[in-house]
Amino acid sequence: MKADTLRKKFIDFFVSKGHKQIPSASLIPEDDATILFTPAGMSPLVRYLMGENHPLGKRLCSIQKCLRTDDIDHVGDLTHFTFFEMMGNWSLGDYFKRKAIEWSFEFIYKKEWLGFNPKNIYVTVFEGDKNISRDNESIKIWMEAFGRVGIKAKLGNRDKPDFEGNERIFLYDKSKNWWGPVSQIGPCGPDTEIFYDTGKPHNKKFGSFCHPNCDCGRFFEFWNNVFMQYKKKIDGSFEPLKQKNVDTGMGFERVIALTEFLMGRINNPDPFLTPLFYKLVRTIEEISERRYEDNKKHFRIIADHLRASVFIISTGVIPSNKDRGYILRRLIRRVVDAASKLKINQKSFYIKGIEFFSKVYSLTYAEIKDYKGILSVFLDEVNKYNQLISKIEKKFSTKKINAQQAFRLFTTFGLSPDQLLEKGYKYNQGEFRKEMKKHQNISRKGMKQKFKGGLQNHSKSVIKLHTVTHLLHQSLRQILGDHVKQAGSNITQERLRFDFTHSKPLLDKELVEIENLVNKQIRKNLRVTKENLNFNQALKQGALAFFNQKYPDIVKVYDIGNFSKEICGGPHVSFTGVLGKFIIKKEESCGAGKRRIYAVLKP
Repeated sequence: MKADTLRKKFIDFFVSKGHKQIPSASLIPEDDATILFTPAGMSPLVRYLMGENHPLGKRLCSIQKCLRTDDIDHVGDLTHFTFFEMMGNWSLGDYFKRKAIEWSFEFIYKKEWLGFNPKNIYVTVFEGDKNISRDNESIKIWMEAFGRVGIKAKLGNRDKPDFEGNERIFLYDKSKNWWGPVSQIGPCGPDTEIFYDTGKPHNKKFGSFCHPNCDCGRFFEFWNNVFMQYKKKIDGSFEPLKQKNVDTGMGFERVIALTEFLMGRINNPDPFLTPLFYKLVRTIEEISERRYEDNKKHFRIIADHLRASVFIISTGVIPSNKDRGYILRRLIRRVVDAASKLKINQKSFYIKGIEFFSKVYSLTYAEIKDYKGILSVFLDEVNKYNQLISKIEKKFSTKKINAQQAFRLFTTFGLSPDQLLEKGYKYNQGEFRKEMKKHQNISRKGMKQKFKGGLQNHSKSVIKLHTVTHLLHQSLRQILGDHVKQAGSNITQERLRFDFTHSKPLLDKELVEIENLVNKQIRKNLRVTKENLNFNQALKQGALAFFNQKYPDIVKVYDIGNFSKEICGGPHVSFTGVLGKFIIKKEESCGAGKRRIYAVLKP
């Protein structure tokens, strides 16, 4: 099944069930300062899962670009990616467990959709604990669903399963069958996960008996239905949500791999041997003169991190030593390290790799079609890293160093513990871990302070700062010109950060004019109104829509007096007079042709 075919089938199926398609949100969260990147399909929808009305209704579906930074060190196996696509469908207080499970099963086994053999489908369900009871409702619905295709499904014993006896439904605890909030607080609930039995023999090094969550590789998990019926509070306790939601996530790369496997094109459901990666893997083999089968980890790191870097750079992020820039820098350096292990040092390889991903994804994601700017950022960082390595090798004449020196290489030069070991540096790892623990404690305190805001929490200060970004955007356009377009933003409790297109530094005079114009609109106490409009109608009425992304048919348009009109998810204050005084703190470059402003509001 081609990638575009799978995308279309998924959307068509759920549209046929009354869902409205929403476009993928940006990888850079627009309304959540608690996360660096969008880690899941539900992330842009948190406010609607919490009860706010979505302009397109209660049934939604999408294919969302995601990036998870927690998985970087795990990349190299079959299941972990940094960048990936998540196919999802949502019920915002509409249908619940029955329709969610029945529709998932229908999409899986019916020939006009995926056409998987239902005899090879196994599922897991939340077993319950002292706080939340066992999910008996999902068990019952799964038994009925299997029964309709002639399978008398039974509960399985994961310690000694009887697969011949139709044991198909297995129970696990919260570590496996519970979806918690991405942030500290938020919607959550039990889930049911869906697996395909590949028929591969069990490897007893992973346990005496196989079961769906066994790590031997026999069972391949590809879909997760989350029943969001609770809210996790700041103290760790749970309370029922005012509406019961469904949030599903089907791994796009995993399903492509599974279909390739079932069609006999590959011997294992390996995403890196599918059309999403295959030609790049072959290119690595040709240049390195090494086989993928013998060097899977390094091949996969190169392919995964190169793709993730392409998509991150396309958002305007550039390599740096903090936040998103640090993640990008780390990914690029890991690509270089893995390539070095395979004796690949040619600039031409990186050009071919970035060209490849542009061809694979540009029809779906237009932001990577013109890849030359992406290539320039990537190669510049590769060059800097190579220069850094040369500098370090000159500085340290021996590979035997102490823990403090190793930690300095980590904090100052950005070499991770894995990179240090791979490059042959020897040091006391126990002492290094102690230094690392101190550093992590300090970092966590800083991150809590930095990310304690976020529009998900709808705090007053954050909502005010979000509203004032509209005034700032329009003020920039009036003073600098209509070429100015928003290129991203990040908001915490204390400040806003606003990125925009502009080719040169702002003069002090211009900054004063911008600041004064924003404050003038605040003093006017302009009314802020919201209207749901057809996207094209909104554009005709002059609403700004400058994010490089697709928009749904119906959008929210916020109008601030006669001064600003933008398509935006919200929320906002009702009148500008409550905002206080707007003060620009800093203006700087954030990439080629882009500038960044940091600003605050004072009472």
